[in-house]
Amino acid sequence: MQLDLVTIVVAEYDPAIAFFTEVLGFELAEDEPSLTSDGRPKRWVVVRPPGAQTGLLLARADGNEQAAAIGNQVAGRVGFFLRVNDFDATYRRMVDAGVEFVRPPRTEAYGTVAVFRDIAGNRWDLLGPA
Repeated sequence: MQLDLVTIVVAEYDPAIAFFTEVLGFELAEDEPSLTSDGRPKRWVVVRPPGAQTGLLLARADGNEQAAAIGNQVAGRVGFFLRVNDFDATYRRMVDAGVEFVRPPRTEAYGTVAVFRDIAGNRWDLLGPA
């Protein structure tokens, strides 16, 4: 058993793809035309960190209820955790790319951590080695 995908609701596909691939360095695994359950066009977009099996399904908000969830999928908590081998280089690259860090890096027992927001506004932990 494995966790295959986690959905992140976004406002638009292309800016979200650019953020995850160009800024975070994920790979675009899938980008295919699809249809909603009532036949309207949408896209099936999956991004993954290099070498990872688990990916993110980037789902464009469909309707007011879904649009209200953009950036608040986990009620303002950190809901996603990105572990990297070289924290300092990744942090600098992300800052240079304009990523919003809501907390500066700090050292914890489990490693170095800094909280950032993705393109939708969701909070993530950027985690480095202890």
